[in-house]
Amino acid sequence: MPGRWAAAPARPCPWRAARTPRPQRFPTPAAAGAPQDVPRGVPSQPPDASAQASVTETGHARPAGGEESAGRRRPGALDGTGGDAAPGAAEHPSGDERAERERRGGDRLRFVGAATRRIARGVDLDETVLGLCRASVPAFSDAILVYLRDPLPVGDERPAGPFVLRLRRTDRLPDHALETPADQDLSDTGEFPLPLLVGPPEGTAGGAPELIEVRGGGPLAEVLRGVRPVFGDSSTAREALPELLGPGRDVPVGRRAILAPLRGRRRVIGAAVFLRRPDRAAFESDDLLVAAQLATHTALGVDKAVLYGREAYIADELQRTMLPDELPQPTGVTLASRYLPAAETARVGGDWYDAIPLPGGRVALVVGDVMGHSMTSAAIMGQLRTTAQTLAGLDLPPQEVLHHLDEQAQRLGSDRMATCLYAVYDPVAHRIVVANAGHPPPVMLYRDGRAEVLRIPAGAPIGVGGVDFEAVELDAPSGATLLLYTDGLVESRHRDVWTGIEHLREKLAETAGLTRPDTAPPLEPLCDEVLDILGPGDRDDDIALLAARFDGIPPSDVAYWYLDPRAQTARQARRLARRALERWNLEELTDSVELLVSEVVTNAVRYAERPITLRLLRTDVLRCEVGDDVPQLPRLRQARATDEGGRGLYLVNRLARRWGATRLSTGKVVWFEIPFP
Repeated sequence: MPGRWAAAPARPCPWRAARTPRPQRFPTPAAAGAPQDVPRGVPSQPPDASAQASVTETGHARPAGGEESAGRRRPGALDGTGGDAAPGAAEHPSGDERAERERRGGDRLRFVGAATRRIARGVDLDETVLGLCRASVPAFSDAILVYLRDPLPVGDERPAGPFVLRLRRTDRLPDHALETPADQDLSDTGEFPLPLLVGPPEGTAGGAPELIEVRGGGPLAEVLRGVRPVFGDSSTAREALPELLGPGRDVPVGRRAILAPLRGRRRVIGAAVFLRRPDRAAFESDDLLVAAQLATHTALGVDKAVLYGREAYIADELQRTMLPDELPQPTGVTLASRYLPAAETARVGGDWYDAIPLPGGRVALVVGDVMGHSMTSAAIMGQLRTTAQTLAGLDLPPQEVLHHLDEQAQRLGSDRMATCLYAVYDPVAHRIVVANAGHPPPVMLYRDGRAEVLRIPAGAPIGVGGVDFEAVELDAPSGATLLLYTDGLVESRHRDVWTGIEHLREKLAETAGLTRPDTAPPLEPLCDEVLDILGPGDRDDDIALLAARFDGIPPSDVAYWYLDPRAQTARQARRLARRALERWNLEELTDSVELLVSEVVTNAVRYAERPITLRLLRTDVLRCEVGDDVPQLPRLRQARATDEGGRGLYLVNRLARRWGATRLSTGKVVWFEIPFP
């Protein structure tokens, strides 16, 4: 028995067959400015006009591999002869016909392969739809309209509301390809231009509507529920196309239109309309298979783009929630920060920064980097950042904070590695304590323009386990700027980390030289200047940048005492606070401050065994701090009428603008703030 493919009836190829002699009106795709990535072997020659495609009565192509393609055509099948062709002509094609048929099949396969590759290159929604349009026009059709569901469902979401299609994109041959020669009249040929928009969709009478609500049970809904494309002259498409293109729109006669549903993984997500001009050969049944392939790959690409867009949105929200919305502005220090992802397509990373206010006007500065770029790295970063905030609230020394972070990383997994630098700045003492866990060293820019890489022990990364961390205490003079960063700022494929650090130091010194002597450059522009050290190919990693300008609190604005826990301590504390207020010309606050200081000191004296501390700070508010060696934190409660005590914190809560209590490694600190008159 003859082979399956050799016995199929010969069908002329729309790209290979000879064209009927006539004056040339339309330039070739290359001359018309069409895209030049059409695969070789797919010219735009029309097929033999006598060839007819084998289709069903509804316009669907018959499946390949049936009895008809095996040389046993059923009576009445559409083969271009009305079903009465001689058996020998269909069942025994000549050698030239078989070779021509094989060439046509190869042309279609190459075209579909090139087109699907172009569609698959799209990452987002617009690129995917553009890939379909550029691949189809003019190699397969002269124009195309692409409709997508609005809004597009994501994953397993069930669409809510009516079924609405939005005209996402149209494409056609350039306008000069439709120009008519001066000596030719369209009325003689019966030709007409394509009923498509020339510009973008505007929903006006001059073009197809931009939004179409698909009526349930209507002809368009019936076609979209189908799996395969249909010809424009089929019974269902003749009613569906006007609903899609808009009322009063002309549709090319004959098989010069294909309506292809775009069906994603679970549901219909749109439709594509392929159109050919009247002077070009009509579509054949094999073209329905080509349209089906284009529609399938486009729908899968759209699904992929929508899922990617949702994942990118989730990643952005995750990253945004794991980084501080805004930095605090504690007394005596000014902060600024920057965060840059490695690329727009990989926005989630493990870099983080934080600034945490501590008792006594101090502030903890943290910057870290979890190894890797993934949602897992971001999740680990979030856990380590939360742990660091909790440990900072306990006011542990920096080396102890890194030790507990190392233990937490080991509990998360054996391969959870991260680097971290933790620093605590004291604006009263003008000192900073720094501990490092394998992180690049910070850079200090002094007021006189000198930039210095701080010498601190490097330490091992977090997650190694069994390593001790060492902290160093350094001067932090007024006007100095400390720069904390991740390795993405200084390390790339073009330079090692130490070369990048030296480049950063030089950049800081150069920027400081642009300002007046003994004047620190503004902090926000300084961060922007620092990021300018990145070259075009240096964005290999995420970048987190935290800058701190140390202003400090002058000694004249600080009053500090040690008091023995005795019965007379509360009276002594009131007298000391009154003298400090007189020195600062804040006598109007005397009554409130004496009352609150007396209540807080009395509570501390009741339980303390070692001397307590009393400190007053004059900044933008008056801050009072009382420290003792008892770790239990006080809590606010409503005292009963018969209770002799329990009203001290109630008074503090009523008279102070803010108050709180912080547990320390040596006890606790209770503080309150009163605004100036």
